Amino acid sequence: MLAALALPLAAAAFPTQPVEWVVPYAAGGGSDVVARVVATEMTKTLGQSIIINNKPGAGTNIGASYAARANADGHVVLTADTATLAANPFLYSKPGYDAEKDFAPVGLMARFPMLLVVNPQVPVKDLKEFLAWAKAQPNPPAFGTPGAGSPHHLATELFADMAGLKLIHAPYKGAAPAVQDVMGGQVPFMFVDTASGAPHIKAGKLKAIGVASLKRVPNFETIPTLDEQGMKGFEAYAWQGMVAPAKTPAANIEILNKALVKALGTDAAKERFQTLGLEAIPSSPQEMAAYAKAEREKWGKVIKAKGIKLD
Repeated sequence: MLAALALPLAAAAFPTQPVEWVVPYAAGGGSDVVARVVATEMTKTLGQSIIINNKPGAGTNIGASYAARANADGHVVLTADTATLAANPFLYSKPGYDAEKDFAPVGLMARFPMLLVVNPQVPVKDLKEFLAWAKAQPNPPAFGTPGAGSPHHLATELFADMAGLKLIHAPYKGAAPAVQDVMGGQVPFMFVDTASGAPHIKAGKLKAIGVASLKRVPNFETIPTLDEQGMKGFEAYAWQGMVAPAKTPAANIEILNKALVKALGTDAAKERFQTLGLEAIPSSPQEMAAYAKAEREKWGKVIKAKGIKLD
């Protein structure tokens, strides 16, 4: 009897109830689609349903603040992206959460490669010609973005610094209207993610000048990287991963991570990601923590140098 009492208690199964996945963007957008595709596959491994809870607003701060204060047992997870973990700590004086202390990384999910695109009427075909054109304009050229503080905005600010350009920011409420105005000639160029730009590039409505990653992008292999064209080391992505509240048990984080990595490797996820122009980037929790830290340091410097604030 005493020997039996001395045996360690068996760990409780996890998950024991449906998992709530907080997506800090509106339903129907790229982040929402990624979450729903991955959730469908993770459900098969976890044996519990995953309920998507869209909580958009304030550059992901509303959803992130909600998730940071949720019960830390692994039954609430959050899509955390470039904004949540790398940019918002510098863009907002009070984002409502601590990007370094309030979350436990589960794993990276995907990143959106970005391309420098121009209106087809802009008389350039590569980075060298683009820089010469931009510097020759009587007034600084304008660039479109999905909004102030977006990865696309920060990528352009870094690009301007590295190229020695003076530019005018034209922020829009989302990628779609920004892309429309580049195609219409209201603004001459922007950095666009593959999910938003691919169909228009293929249709000849946008002219791609270079890729913002260090390697060429699948489906766009003919477009050289900006690094190849002389802007050494230039790299910018919109990326996202999964986190849980900070005090979530490590054993539950491990279960979520294994299910996430398995989901990202399924044919269903691979095929959907390919249609969106996404790159799956499965990782360990430790690898995600290191990646987020490096991105926070990189974009924090850009935001501080440019004096960008959103409150």
